[in-house]
Amino acid sequence: LSPVCLGSLRRAAKFLDADPITQPDDGCYVHGLFLEGAKWDNERKYIAESDNKVLFAPAPIMWFIPALEADYVRYPHYNCPVYKISSRRGMLSTTGHSTNFVMPIRIPADKPQPFWICRGVAMLTQHAR
Repeated sequence: LSPVCLGSLRRAAKFLDADPITQPDDGCYVHGLFLEGAKWDNERKYIAESDNKVLFAPAPIMWFIPALEADYVRYPHYNCPVYKISSRRGMLSTTGHSTNFVMPIRIPADKPQPFWICRGVAMLTQHAR
């Protein structure tokens, strides 16, 4: 193993079609998140505009893999913020982020970042019913 600066280590996400049967050799699977303001188009493998009157849609199962940022595969994406709850409020922590903010996820998109930002698209670990 060669030494790696932890500051350059990130996580890449792969979006899965179905529930995995076995555990990954590296990284972890994440499921149970919700998309607010968008939905996942499983055919095209992109986020898409949400259906009328649908506030929350299930996010796809993701496989997070440790990766160096320099090794990222480049593709059109939206840096989707993940929040613990839908209010998106929290106390400002010493990191400069809200205590409600979890992390960003690079999710494939066929529209530019400002399109999704204006729609307030985010992922949530839980939503209000």
